[in-house]
Amino acid sequence: MNPIMKVINKFDNKLIINVLKQGGLVIFPCETVYGVAVDSSNNIAVEKLNTYKKRPFGKPYAIMCANQEMAEKYVELNTTAKNLYNTFLPGPVTVISVGKRKVAKGIESEAGTLGVRIPAYPNLLKLIKEFDRPIVATSANSSYQKRPYKITDILDNVSKKQKELVDLIIDVGELPHNEPSTVIDTTFDEAITLRQGYIRLKDENEVLSSSEENTQNVGKELWQKYENYSGKRSIIFALEGEMGTGKTQFTKGLARAMGVTELVVSPTFSLVEEYKVSNSKFVLEHFDAWRLSNSTEMETLGFLKMVENKNTVMSIEWADRVVDVIRKFRDQAIVVWVKIRYGKNMNQRLISWGNI
Repeated sequence: MNPIMKVINKFDNKLIINVLKQGGLVIFPCETVYGVAVDSSNNIAVEKLNTYKKRPFGKPYAIMCANQEMAEKYVELNTTAKNLYNTFLPGPVTVISVGKRKVAKGIESEAGTLGVRIPAYPNLLKLIKEFDRPIVATSANSSYQKRPYKITDILDNVSKKQKELVDLIIDVGELPHNEPSTVIDTTFDEAITLRQGYIRLKDENEVLSSSEENTQNVGKELWQKYENYSGKRSIIFALEGEMGTGKTQFTKGLARAMGVTELVVSPTFSLVEEYKVSNSKFVLEHFDAWRLSNSTEMETLGFLKMVENKNTVMSIEWADRVVDVIRKFRDQAIVVWVKIRYGKNMNQRLISWGNI
């Protein structure tokens, strides 16, 4: 491709398709943010996208399809997925299903799952129909940079080398400041919201605990709810609550359910305690963020490596203090927010949870 970036201010499908077919990288507007796209059948183009995003190989992408008929050529849709398609698509929802291994290497997850979007953006839908196959699409910002609602949000925050990878930009001005797409995994018996975005789905539960044992049992029950994801994604239980509400008790129940035999103690002074699971490759990392002077200290404690390890489960007390760090990885990990509040008396606790 020509290394000189071309900028247009409207969809020129003939030009865009020509760029995509040659393995080019295109920045385009969507109903959420500006995205970056390549041909879903081109291995070299996907590698180029990884370089642009500064994204490690193995972190999956979603594809954009023109309709459900096209999507079903690339993924297996169960009843849950079909209901979501009928209710929310086209629209800002990404539905994860079992892939059929018909896209370029590096798009599907290592577990064989694939996210699909059908955008509610007529120009884009027309383009994909004419291209006659999905495009690989993700937000056009470099990883962990600001959301791209205008082209300067992108170009002001990428390197010269990254800019040289871009072949075509469709600049239609500043977009409405919408949230990114909601991401829902339908590959298990129960749909799980991995990221709440523009479409907000209710996924919250609440129970009343009247003892430490009850609080530990909630930790046990939540592990049973999410353990199917262990070994496929890291799992983060992000705990909020005042001093003494029972965050450590919750973690004790979680640890016991996982098979940890060591005594679980509060990591207030050590900041993080690691517990091995007997006869297993899984590990429980127990954080206390109360004493951190800023959220970036989480990364110095090895948080990034823990998230990347699919056998890691994390329990983070005072998670509201490091919410910005946790949000960076919500596409990579299962994040379950758990809020523990005092009830009507000092012995009661209201415990609510969800992917919120």
